[in-house]
Amino acid sequence: MQEAKRARIRLQSKQDGDLVVQEAVAEVFERGGALYLKYEEPEADLKGRKTRTLLKIARDSIKMIRHGAVESEQTFQEGAAMPGFYRSPYTSFNLSTRTNLLEIRWDRGFSGTVSWTYDLYVHEECTGHFDISLHIQEDTQ
Repeated sequence: MQEAKRARIRLQSKQDGDLVVQEAVAEVFERGGALYLKYEEPEADLKGRKTRTLLKIARDSIKMIRHGAVESEQTFQEGAAMPGFYRSPYTSFNLSTRTNLLEIRWDRGFSGTVSWTYDLYVHEECTGHFDISLHIQEDTQ
């Protein structure tokens, strides 16, 4: 198995004109033909708990698993509706995503850009349209 490398990531999420940008340092590694990113989200909840995120980037899909202050799982596959869930101390619900576009571009090594757009459904009702861009830059130092 290839050892994990450090990378800097920048995750931009647009929903209904609102832009949220997160930057973090991640561990990145390849296993079974998929690229994995592990990082801690920068914001903590009211009790100071952080959320750890694991992204599995495969050839035609992305899976996001979050643990900690928030527990959630979402899968993104172009043209498909995929089930997921969200749990926090305050609420819990099943959800699904319908991904309209998924683009994965690698520059070299563990550097590249992943972009996707999706509609989020809670109780079979569309609650928002998201446009996500993830920039990954392997730390070569």
